[in-house]
Amino acid sequence: MRKQHVLVTGANGFVGSALIPLLIENDWDVTAHSRRAPPIGNEFGKKLTWCRVANVDGDLQLSGCNAVVHLAARVHVMQERSVDPLAEFRQVNVAATELLARLAAEAGVKRFVYLSSIKVNGEETRPGQSFSAYDEPSPEDAYGISKHEAEIALRRVAQDTGLEVVIIRPPLVYGPGVKGNFRTMLNWLQRGLPLPLASLQNRRSLVGVGNLCDLIQICLSHPGAANQTFLVSDDHDLSTPELLRLAGLAMGRPARLWPFPLSWLHLGSSAIGKRNVVRRLCGNLQVDISKTKSILNWVPPVDVETGLRRVFDNR
Repeated sequence: MRKQHVLVTGANGFVGSALIPLLIENDWDVTAHSRRAPPIGNEFGKKLTWCRVANVDGDLQLSGCNAVVHLAARVHVMQERSVDPLAEFRQVNVAATELLARLAAEAGVKRFVYLSSIKVNGEETRPGQSFSAYDEPSPEDAYGISKHEAEIALRRVAQDTGLEVVIIRPPLVYGPGVKGNFRTMLNWLQRGLPLPLASLQNRRSLVGVGNLCDLIQICLSHPGAANQTFLVSDDHDLSTPELLRLAGLAMGRPARLWPFPLSWLHLGSSAIGKRNVVRRLCGNLQVDISKTKSILNWVPPVDVETGLRRVFDNR
């Protein structure tokens, strides 16, 4: 039987750091690619090989790999300085992704798992409705557009070469070491700030990094995953107040929430240039993972309460 060997790009990132130990635990040999130097020390021995590469044109070491997990990407830039952000996103997230897939196919790689984004579906859902893997894509920002175009490019490679492509679109991912808006929210709780969010009745899907990594490793070999697109979540949607209360309990710092009219929140956020922040906090974004569960016979192994506790167990 051919040995299982996977190349992981973006290996030093938030998802990659959680994924690699899981893959090794499931008997994969891993070649880990990252732009930064690998961590000092290697408790995994010969099961893990680190390669520092600046870009996809570097020494990819695809020979002998059965599969690729492509996590590396240009993600959201808080203070965008590019005069043409979409062009920057396309260069990294579209062109480099397609090139990597074609090089993988030429090297005899069988399967290519691509971490996309729920932003391909859109920015928010209507109350009581959920995004589905079968929906027509409707990305709004440059990042979401680039992820959608990367998906199109990968399907083209699959058709041209026979490479099996699996696309996974996660919503907000949380876990130990999380950054971005989720970390900002945790900082609010840590500081004991009173938050005017008690009246919100929105619903949002999110996914713990452990659940996402579990799905990725299943998609590497499951026969039903080939050339499919899957949505992923904890399968437990929460309102923003519910999420804050659960996170506060996990942290040991109960959330201090008070009611405030939603229309005033939107008005105030627009006045100070924080409209998108409030939109993410207050809006609905639900995903339907029934296709994922049905085709792969998969359920998230970690519940949201446990996932949130793990954020703080690893501080």
